Amino acid sequence: MGKIETKKENKRKDLLNAAFDLFISKGFHNTSIADIVGKAGIAKGTFYLYFKDKTDIRNRLISSKATQLFRNACLKLEKTQITGLDEQFLFLTDEILSYFQEDPFLLFFLSKHLSWGIFRNSMTEEKSPDGSSARELYMQLITRSGCRFENPEIIIYLIIELVAGASYNAILYKDPADIEQLKPYLHTIIRGILREFDQSQEA
Repeated sequence: MGKIETKKENKRKDLLNAAFDLFISKGFHNTSIADIVGKAGIAKGTFYLYFKDKTDIRNRLISSKATQLFRNACLKLEKTQITGLDEQFLFLTDEILSYFQEDPFLLFFLSKHLSWGIFRNSMTEEKSPDGSSARELYMQLITRSGCRFENPEIIIYLIIELVAGASYNAILYKDPADIEQLKPYLHTIIRGILREFDQSQEA
């Protein structure tokens, strides 16, 4: 990446980071584009070189955060010897829960704003530095396991929604239980989802 491209990418990241901080502290509706560019230290006109409007930067921020979260967990999984799909997903679940415990603001943001359309697009469009998408990493995971799903993106979306939604109160408020007490229930439900929709098990 040349100096100009690097500078552009840094500005885009500065805008995304500023938006994230403001959406968390002030809320999406109470944050203006002027607030975002002011916090990022970037001219307002520059904002529109990267994003169409406030909704666009929010959606791209969700895409970036959600896929980065999933990709990081997948990369850790690749360093293990785990091949069974149940155990792979439970590993990913525990990694994602660990990220949420370390960054409750991320948990708050994703649990409030993640949608199917945004997630589906981000699985394909958001690329890692090596050029691979989150969808490619995910499909490699399924291929390794030997399982088959009619709609694999729906499976991972449901699991991420389940983990984010169920862990929200457990991590932030320890209600109805703390996250360690909740994990066995999440594991059981995830195993059930995978086994129910795995077509490789059909006669």
